[in-house]
Amino acid sequence: MPPAVLPHRIAVLVFLENAAGEHLLLLRAKPPNLGAWSPIGGKLEMATGESPFECAVRETREETGFEIGAPDLHLFSVIAEKAYEGQSHWLMFLFRCRRPLPGLPPDISEGRFGFFSRRAVDALPIPETDRAALWPTYDQHRGRFVALKADCRPGRPVRVEVEEITPPPA
Repeated sequence: MPPAVLPHRIAVLVFLENAAGEHLLLLRAKPPNLGAWSPIGGKLEMATGESPFECAVRETREETGFEIGAPDLHLFSVIAEKAYEGQSHWLMFLFRCRRPLPGLPPDISEGRFGFFSRRAVDALPIPETDRAALWPTYDQHRGRFVALKADCRPGRPVRVEVEEITPPPA
């Protein structure tokens, strides 16, 4: 069956850690992912021609108050999600910030923050695609680059396929 004709969204997620290596997550107070913990991020401002790196820097500043620049970021993945929540297709750029976050940011209208060990993340309510694709990608490829596609059509398990890994696994 061909994929649904849905709007396409372009967004970034930024994986931030504190000096202890704990991950900053946001308990989302708004859709998408209402009531779930996820990394910070947001949609590109396409009308201004914003790049994914510019978006990651802006979203980090807006959501956490942490001032970073593009050199502080490592783009470790691009994932194309088909029919996420049956509402839209997403092209997501995943970044890891190389600088540790100095402290827990204050709550924002988008939700509240928490720091979690990697093991604790697995026990949290997180989006299904985060559990199936994003965190395993982070665990395996955060030091390199991987391109993925995920079939997120409702009513079936999320199916993730690797399209390219750079450098290739040995």
